[in-house]
Amino acid sequence: MGGSSPCASCKLLRRRCAKDCIFAPYFPSDDPHKFAIVHKVFGASNVSKMLQELPVHQRADAVSSLVYEANARVRDPVYGCVGAISFLQNQVSQLEMQLAVAQAEILCIQMQQEPNLPTHQIDQVDKSLLLSTNNFDDNNIPQYLSFASSSNVIQDPLKRESLWT
Repeated sequence: MGGSSPCASCKLLRRRCAKDCIFAPYFPSDDPHKFAIVHKVFGASNVSKMLQELPVHQRADAVSSLVYEANARVRDPVYGCVGAISFLQNQVSQLEMQLAVAQAEILCIQMQQEPNLPTHQIDQVDKSLLLSTNNFDDNNIPQYLSFASSSNVIQDPLKRESLWT
């Protein structure tokens, strides 16, 4: 950085910040925590090597990814951001299941209100409602319809555990 204050990495490592410091553009002196956490998880030498191997136009994105992963690793040392992704994928699956149950309930209510609806029309409505999510196929339809009445719907709320607490 030359004459101005040293970048966060040089400040933390207690060294002089050279004019061509690879860290200076990505770890400004006003945000020391950003480099500290990346250094703690990956090490300054490894980060320097990674940045040197990348084209200049990709380095800012790489630093953002390293900061994100380092923060995730501090919160969850075993799984890091993969644990967060897995948690969110499970939430999506549970919400898709709840959606399918709600759609099946709607179908049952519609069928109760129109008892003279021809069977082929029921099948078309049935499949279009229940197959609107990607995880369901024709084999699952009878299962969802069998417990779709409002008295049999699963009443337990989703068990949500935060990975960040």
